[in-house]
Amino acid sequence: MPDHGHQTIRELAGEALRDTSDLAQKELALFLLEVSEQVRAASFGVALIIAAAVFAIGAIVLWTQALVDWLATVLGSAPLAALVVGGVMALIATALALYGRRVMAGFSLAPRRTMRSLQRDAAVLSERVTG
Repeated sequence: MPDHGHQTIRELAGEALRDTSDLAQKELALFLLEVSEQVRAASFGVALIIAAAVFAIGAIVLWTQALVDWLATVLGSAPLAALVVGGVMALIATALALYGRRVMAGFSLAPRRTMRSLQRDAAVLSERVTG
């Protein structure tokens, strides 16, 4: 860092502008890195969930049909068995959807490290300006 005792106001202002520009570029790079890491992790998770869902849907269809067939023999009515199984599945789907919404409410893609760094930088800059 140069000696500030012999610099003019113009030189000091130029240095402050360069420092601010460098800082902004570094903060932007940090922000982009952090967001890309989070998006990459989320994308992989979404791909796994989609793959699991494809297999789960097939299994659920087969299990549901088997359950309806078994319940139809117990109740003696295929339509009644289908209504009972469909109602139970609707309740399960509703419970899962409500739980999923609650879980997703706590998830954030906000760049926390970048925000903390920006707050520290703002504090340092304001301290430098005031003295």
